[in-house]
Amino acid sequence: MWTASAWRSATPAGWPEHALKGAGRIPLIAFNSDLAPAEQHLRRSYVGLDNLRFGRQLAMLAQRFRPQGGKLCILSGGIQNTNHLERIQGIRRQLRGNPAEDGATGRLKGENGWSEASRCPLYDNSDPASARLRLATLLATGSQLDVIVVLGIWPIYEADEYRRQIGPLLAALDRQGRRPAIIVTTHEMDAAQRALLDDGLAQAYLNMESREIGRQSYRMLKRLAQGEPVPEKVFVASHVYLPGVPPTVAPTPPPPGVPAETRSAP
Repeated sequence: MWTASAWRSATPAGWPEHALKGAGRIPLIAFNSDLAPAEQHLRRSYVGLDNLRFGRQLAMLAQRFRPQGGKLCILSGGIQNTNHLERIQGIRRQLRGNPAEDGATGRLKGENGWSEASRCPLYDNSDPASARLRLATLLATGSQLDVIVVLGIWPIYEADEYRRQIGPLLAALDRQGRRPAIIVTTHEMDAAQRALLDDGLAQAYLNMESREIGRQSYRMLKRLAQGEPVPEKVFVASHVYLPGVPPTVAPTPPPPGVPAETRSAP
């Protein structure tokens, strides 16, 4: 009789191997966030986003709103989260214009007109209140940011609190004519979160299909439990949400050496 286990990776490097030392032959899959490269031999399959590609898709939205580039800040959940680190790498590759794996991956310093604020990325430990506080700090008087990319749903998780805390700051920046575009990673949105987008309190959502991650994870576990082979990686799609239009499948980033098409947001 076979058994199988699922692991949602969001832990410091080295911890999974220690925790699973006595697991023996129980097959394991990772979902949502893969294990670190040095630990991926511990799992049979990963189910979730292609996080490098997802980061590039976030960056393509930034390019949509600021075709000439600008100053960027990334708000991430944790400094050791594998999925967030890969998304940051994807964002930088796309904006730098070198999506190849051997390209530079450090902070943006003016490449293609893009730079990162000196205190960014900021980290909030995936906590909604902390994320709103970080975002409010970024939007305080004197902010010179052009784009803020949030790698999780945390700041808008409590939509009414986001509206109450962030709405007045955005209105003040509107009056000054220097409001940044806010792009948020989402999943399983409710009506209040959609309303934030339609009311202009965020400019775009890139939505991960978390239910599909769950369905595919179940299928992989079932196959493993029956002794059947599974693919090493199973990627799910993402969708772009913009104000006033139906969601669309996120575009495929161009291959290395092919520039992305950019256009100003309506």
